[in-house]
Amino acid sequence: ALDHLHPSEPPRNHHVSSIRTGVIGVGRLGLEHARILHQLPGSKLVGVYDVDADRSRAVAERIGTRSFPQPAPLLDAAEGVVIAVPTPAHFETAQAALEAGCHTLVEKPLARTLDEADRLVALAEARRIVLGVGHVERFNGVLVGCEPYIDRPRFIESLRLAPFQPRGTDVTVILDLMIHDIDLVLGLVNGPVVDVKAVGVPVVSSSVDIANARLAFENGTVANITASRVSARPIRQLRLFQSSGYFSLDLQAGRGEFLRRRRDPTGVGESPEDLVDRIELAADPTEPLRRELKAFLEAARGEDSRLVTGPEGRRALAVALGITREIEEFADVVAQDS
Repeated sequence: ALDHLHPSEPPRNHHVSSIRTGVIGVGRLGLEHARILHQLPGSKLVGVYDVDADRSRAVAERIGTRSFPQPAPLLDAAEGVVIAVPTPAHFETAQAALEAGCHTLVEKPLARTLDEADRLVALAEARRIVLGVGHVERFNGVLVGCEPYIDRPRFIESLRLAPFQPRGTDVTVILDLMIHDIDLVLGLVNGPVVDVKAVGVPVVSSSVDIANARLAFENGTVANITASRVSARPIRQLRLFQSSGYFSLDLQAGRGEFLRRRRDPTGVGESPEDLVDRIELAADPTEPLRRELKAFLEAARGEDSRLVTGPEGRRALAVALGITREIEEFADVVAQDS
């Protein structure tokens, strides 16, 4: 299927400092991408496209860029594009962008199926162009602040709760919300997942709206992940336990603390304060999405980058789909027993 590609072709704009960028899909999130790309040094936003022509024109006018009537002319004009269309359209839209030779950042999840994800990864590799995935939580400032202290977490617990929004219900809460934490966990644990246990139920939509998954890794680490899109208020919390101490992070507020165990040979103290040093972790005020788009531009220029790569996005998708299968099988068993 990739015979028509030319792997020997050099990447576009290999040594160019400013990149012509575009955004396909300018709903709530796509609008933010366009806003930042219009402002970001190293980006020249050439335009936007949305299937809703009125929306596209309104966003273009608001930002001060061009609205394209079709995606193909935008792909011809741009060197790098962000794809923020609904998940069912990710594959077709990203495939067109990659075939046009554009460095491509696809909002999470990378695709609906592993076959689609594999085809996109292979296409980007064949063209030797960047394929990134919008796992923006990786760029949360408080997580960046944790990095100097993280040392092989043994237990990870994440909680991601959001109020219900009709947007996103074209997929389960696993692909809508939980995949953020799946990606975080996979980035923190250096090893393969060997066991998945999960349960989930639909509440207000026709697909799973609340789910819990327990991931066991080959190195012994365990992660417990809960996600809901039917909660009264948003909560994004992450806790990490390792031999040197304990992290408690509020990803929503961008703050947290590391309780680091003191290496004190005198034995047990009289209070917890005698046993640990409390290190406050404050987030850099830079928008995570701005950090992500900066990383995308760096990757497109061939520089070192923190961008979540296509293969990493594919791995997160594989785990998410495994959780989904586990939930579906459990539901089938319950239905048979009832």
